[in-house]
Amino acid sequence: MFASRRGALAALLLLCCCCFAPNAAVAELADKLRDDSELSQFYSLLEQNPVANATLALRSCTIFVPTNEAFQRYKGTAQVLYHMTTAAFSQSQLKTSVTSDMEGNPSLYITNGRNGDIYVNNARIIPSLSVELTNREGKRQVMHIIDEVLEPLTAKSSSTDLNNMDAMQFMRVADQLNLGNRTLRTYRTQVTMAKKESLFESPGFHTFLVPIDEGFKHSTRSGLVDAKVIDGHVIPNTVIFTAASEHDEPKTSAAFEDQIKVTVSFFKQKDGKMYVKSNTFLGDAKHKEGVVLAEIVKANIPIKNGVVHLIHRPLMIIDTTVTQFLQDNGENGALRKFYEVIMDAGGGVLEGINNLSEVTILAPSNEAWNISSIDNIVRDRKKMTDILNMHIIKDRLNVEKIRQKNANLIAQVPTVNNRTFLYFNVRGEGADTVVTVEGGGVNATVLQADVAQTNGFVHIIDRVLGVPHTTVLGKLQTDPMMSDTYRMGQFSHFNDQLNNTLRRYTYFVPRDKAWQKTELDYPSAHKKLFMRDFYYHSKNLLERHLVIADHAYTMKELVQMSLTDTVVLQTFRDSLKVKIEEEAGQYVILWNYKKINVYRPDVECTNGIIHVIDAPLLEEKDIVVSGGSYLPESSICIMLANLIMITVAKFLN
Repeated sequence: MFASRRGALAALLLLCCCCFAPNAAVAELADKLRDDSELSQFYSLLEQNPVANATLALRSCTIFVPTNEAFQRYKGTAQVLYHMTTAAFSQSQLKTSVTSDMEGNPSLYITNGRNGDIYVNNARIIPSLSVELTNREGKRQVMHIIDEVLEPLTAKSSSTDLNNMDAMQFMRVADQLNLGNRTLRTYRTQVTMAKKESLFESPGFHTFLVPIDEGFKHSTRSGLVDAKVIDGHVIPNTVIFTAASEHDEPKTSAAFEDQIKVTVSFFKQKDGKMYVKSNTFLGDAKHKEGVVLAEIVKANIPIKNGVVHLIHRPLMIIDTTVTQFLQDNGENGALRKFYEVIMDAGGGVLEGINNLSEVTILAPSNEAWNISSIDNIVRDRKKMTDILNMHIIKDRLNVEKIRQKNANLIAQVPTVNNRTFLYFNVRGEGADTVVTVEGGGVNATVLQADVAQTNGFVHIIDRVLGVPHTTVLGKLQTDPMMSDTYRMGQFSHFNDQLNNTLRRYTYFVPRDKAWQKTELDYPSAHKKLFMRDFYYHSKNLLERHLVIADHAYTMKELVQMSLTDTVVLQTFRDSLKVKIEEEAGQYVILWNYKKINVYRPDVECTNGIIHVIDAPLLEEKDIVVSGGSYLPESSICIMLANLIMITVAKFLN
């Protein structure tokens, strides 16, 4: 009945156009569309729609026009009237939502992004291309060019009534909708059993995250979906389409009260896949704290009271081990490549993970493996096993625990390979927290932290540890533990040579804490070493730390060389005579009657190796600047005290 009335109205409008304005059916906005070759596909559909033509001829309207490029990406049939509304809105006048002209008048949702972009559902308005005109009837009309075709909710059969369908109605008739082969029966049943229908029926503008049936393949998982978990799948009073979502920006879920607090955020991988994650940062006995990831398998389904995203598993529920998580995400998920490499290396690595009662995995993302230097290593099973073991920690380490370890210094954590340590650094608080980890010469940033499992955590990182990707100079520039040595080397341009990939360097680099101790012992000398005017002295000092040869020396090699005699290494200017010993798993440098601990051995770079040491290789001449000898202040105090005592004794005698 409604369709026949709409057709009659269109015919009447067209008759009016013909009788009273012979050429008005092709209004000025239609002329603009017709003449723009980049919008030809939408114009072709518009020409075939009498209601749309009549609106352009006689009424005020706003029309959202997808580019031809947007149509090339779109797989369905575009609904022209879903792209129109019978009121004229400039960009500044678009607020929250507008009503479309499609049958049933479904809403189009407006999002104003932080960077000034405006989105209609999931389509971005191209700001410089909006046009405002007046048609021949004097009606104001606005055209916005968008980068995606707007897709309404559609059904498999035309007999299905889609008008004013809220999230609960959506779940009830999901089998009749165009959702691919995805079904929602399990989650819908749990919502009904928990008597949470009103949450999905509530009017307003909300975001609903709905797990598909495939996400409940673990037999006990559906029983863990209680009222609080259901609340954690709803972001109230905010409509979030994926293109307009703020990357990893936490949004308060409906599960946010005194006893439990859950946020939800969206993020996109470089391969284009969209994910959503829940973060239970205040939990209880049934709802464990931690992050749960879910891939969005069908996004941006508009409904009467917001938008629905279908996800591949429920949020909040922590019911898999680390091994099961890797397997679940290894087929076509966020860690597909990592899992492939684990399996190619043989069953030992996965079996080792499975045997750990508490474990933390630093899991490189799929994109992290896209570096040429890794190809040859992957073929070497033993080397690859060592690298994979560098990503495994025998402990439950979330960011908060890492932060506690990192309270006074960069946290050093052993891996399952007892000879290898990881070095964590945590900066910022809350949503601004940035966690970096160094292993085998590679600095990685944690992309997704605290992905919780029953026996530990997974942190997704942006690089493969142990596979060098930067030069000695690049490492100095980016490693927070070596910033003082880098700064000193800048004064004399000493650092410039360290980018040379035709040379092989072995660089003994004092860590920042070593220079801090030097400042306490020799404050005046330390001050001048870090002054640009005294760059000659700092350059001489650094030259003693840099070995240049045809080969970069690992600590293990230097220990072997030290078994027979003192090792003589050719440095930039002179030679360095040392012996290297291993004491209780710790390397020690014997030099100039001093024992210097090696804090981080074998930091591999593309053109050499860095050994981070606990003290600089300082000689007496290094602390003599402009003719002055800089003794430790404690020594000066002792000398003065002795002098005073001698003077007093002579006076008394």
